[in-house]
Amino acid sequence: MQYDCVAKNIITSALNLDEFFRVSQCSSAKEMLDILEVTHEGTTDVKRARKHALIQEYELFRMQQGETIADVQKRFTHIANHLIGLGKQFDREELNIKILKCLDRSLHPKVTAISETRDLTTLTTATLFGKLREHELEMIRLKEMETVEKKTKSLALKTRTVVQESTDEGSEDCSESEDINLLTRKFQKFIKMKNRLKNQQGKRGKNKSDYGSTKSVCFGCGKQGHMKVECPSITIKDKHQKRSAINLENLYVHI
Repeated sequence: MQYDCVAKNIITSALNLDEFFRVSQCSSAKEMLDILEVTHEGTTDVKRARKHALIQEYELFRMQQGETIADVQKRFTHIANHLIGLGKQFDREELNIKILKCLDRSLHPKVTAISETRDLTTLTTATLFGKLREHELEMIRLKEMETVEKKTKSLALKTRTVVQESTDEGSEDCSESEDINLLTRKFQKFIKMKNRLKNQQGKRGKNKSDYGSTKSVCFGCGKQGHMKVECPSITIKDKHQKRSAINLENLYVHI
């Protein structure tokens, strides 16, 4: 009875308030342990069902897409510890082989290197996950360097493209300015030729007017300054002759 009271005192001291109320009415330490075992581990049938479910989960265990080595270690350790608690026995080699086979294809070179250089029978799972974690960090570092190099190359390419476009635009501007200068020179030549022709025509007209005003002599009246066709005296004579001829014709008709 004395030992039983000491055991009950140790058990109740290790429990929280909810667990204490669950076993507070027990009369012996053995009864308290049985209640706690059934509550947290279940009956024999429950243990068997949980064990089968965990074994199936262990066999189908794979590294998921985008998952890190730390996440894989957490899930794998959780399943293995629960199976060991339910009575499943594992040796180190079996656990290490399972871990290496469930990893992603990107880690295949590291898996091959560990399998060939390490003794899986003496290697602990913590050491194995540490090696894998080290390799993962190295891969992340290399990927970041490649990303920075790609960004640098793309920036250099964009800069080169902009410079080339500006050079092309400058050459196009130069060609356009040359075309404009050529058209301007041609237009200036055209204006000069046009002014020259106008001056020549003006000189010719002036010479003709001077010739008509000073040197031309009418053969009708003998005066200068007009031609015989434009002579006013001949026009007056023609008018008188026409009138006299008309009067004569009227006279003949009357007679």
